[in-house]
Amino acid sequence: MALSHLKSSASGSNFLKPLATAFSLRRPISTSTDPLTIETSIPFTTHRCDPPSRTVDTSPQELLSFFRDMATMRRMEIAADSLYKAKLIRGFCHLYDGQEAVAVGMEAAITKNDSIITAYRDHCTFLGRGGTLLEIFSELMGRQGGCSSGKGGSMHFYKKNSGFYGGHGIVGAQVPLGCGLAFAHKYNKDDAVAFALYGDGAANQGQLFEALNISALWDLPIILVCENNHYGMGTAEWRAAKSPAYYKRGDYVPGLKVDGMDALAVKQACKFAKEHALKSGPIILEMDTYRYHGHSMSDPGSTYRTRDEISGVRQERDPIERIRKLIAIHDLATEKELKDIEKEVRKQVDEAIAQAKESPMPEPSELFTNVYAKGMGVEIADGDGFMVLNCRHMELTGKKLELCFPELKLGRELF
Repeated sequence: MALSHLKSSASGSNFLKPLATAFSLRRPISTSTDPLTIETSIPFTTHRCDPPSRTVDTSPQELLSFFRDMATMRRMEIAADSLYKAKLIRGFCHLYDGQEAVAVGMEAAITKNDSIITAYRDHCTFLGRGGTLLEIFSELMGRQGGCSSGKGGSMHFYKKNSGFYGGHGIVGAQVPLGCGLAFAHKYNKDDAVAFALYGDGAANQGQLFEALNISALWDLPIILVCENNHYGMGTAEWRAAKSPAYYKRGDYVPGLKVDGMDALAVKQACKFAKEHALKSGPIILEMDTYRYHGHSMSDPGSTYRTRDEISGVRQERDPIERIRKLIAIHDLATEKELKDIEKEVRKQVDEAIAQAKESPMPEPSELFTNVYAKGMGVEIADGDGFMVLNCRHMELTGKKLELCFPELKLGRELF
């Protein structure tokens, strides 16, 4: 990574003193908010727009928060892997390790007034939006304490009060919804934008181009973020896309290709994109990133790519190691202090898992809640739970309904 050079405040005279004295004089881990200026790893590549500056303003506090947040995300996903293999997490599970820089860099550039909607690889995005480890592990294990009350599982995290609208299991379906969120922001004149995240595997979806077209016509403040991890399930991008330059796919819409393994580059790109979207409408960001796990837990991730490829990315582009090097170069913390942060993170993850295991499973009756809007159906109770029927347009009185379901006791009419 190309870096600007700041003068270190540490004195070289410590090398002449006894080792214990040198350590005792070492200042504590930095919490400074003093500005630092760092250059992105590589230049931005553009389509129909000028590039943002490669010089990024940051601070010691932000770099250390990046390290802690990404370390938490990484440990969380590794723990989820173990829980899945222990059959404590069931169903689909898609892990985000390797792509953490996209989540933390994006959050650093926006506010909770802005909206984010994504696909099913959503755990870390939820955490970045202010979700807790307890909510995450409870949801993954199908417990009441989860962010979706244990009913959504891995693919359907949600946190509306922080502008996070899911977790969606249908490939590409979140993009039109994201454009709808952008329409709401414009309608409400709240100076906020929507980010719709999707993978390279969804980049050929027709609904994406339809939504982008109407968004461009109406100048909606939408930022389409293609998290290009180079494999749609087990299919390499070059096998699925005639033109894998996804940032150019908007044609008439500007685009920007970003090193998605560089948290500071992501931050700079998202800041640039938000300013553009508020002023001129849609823009596409292609985040060049990489996932270490397979597509999902059922995919070993090594049949369509080599282990050397995976280890090569880890060694050369890992987002956490990049921040670790920056922290060391600018003398913001010692290696031991960073190791202590990682140990603390591991402890927090373990404690969250233990608490999540204590959370009860949802009641059986919860199977039928949140199916219809209140007032749009009939609840029929049988003592153990209830069933919701959409009877608004059915010519059934309460008496006829009882005749249809003699084994159930009619609860209350809502229509």
